[in-house]
Order: sequence, then structure tokens, then C-alpha cells
Amino acid sequence: MKIEFRFHALQRMFERKISAAEVLETVATGKIIEEYPNDQPYPSCLRLAFIKGRPLHVVTAEATKEKITIIITAYVPSTEQWESGFEKRKQK
Repeated sequence: MKIEFRFHALQRMFERKISAAEVLETVATGKIIEEYPNDQPYPSCLRLAFIKGRPLHVVTAEATKEKITIIITAYVPSTEQWESGFEKRKQK
């Protein structure tokens, strides 16, 4: 499968000091913690990995016909918004 970084993802990665290698490792080894099957134009999901001890969330979309995984955004999850372990959002 081919990987494609959206401009938004690259901007956010630069701002957040997240490398392409960290994103690729998250895509390859991360756990899918949320799925968004109705997203358009492609279904997407949120992946979690711990890279060098740092939690990382990466949102990807799957263009299955084209065989492309699209990187939408990447960020370090906040303890204010996520339960410990960063797999579940805190209730408001």
C-alpha cells in the first residue's frame, strides 16, 4: 500500500515536531482505537502508538481501490482530553 501525506498533515507534523518516520511507524504498528466508516471521500480511523515512549495519534484514510493510505493529521494526545493510555476520550 502506498502512503500519501496531505498538506494539512505535513503542516501539523512540522508544528508539532512529529517526524514522517514516527507517523509511518504508527501506521505500521499502531493500534486502531477509533473508526470512522462514514467519513468522505474515504473511511478513516485513528491510530495510537508509543514512539520512544511518547504517545502519538495519527488519523488515516484508506483509499482501498487506489491502494493508498492517506495521512490526514498527527498529534500528541492530551491528558486533558484522553484517559490514561490514550485509547479512550474522557467524558465531558
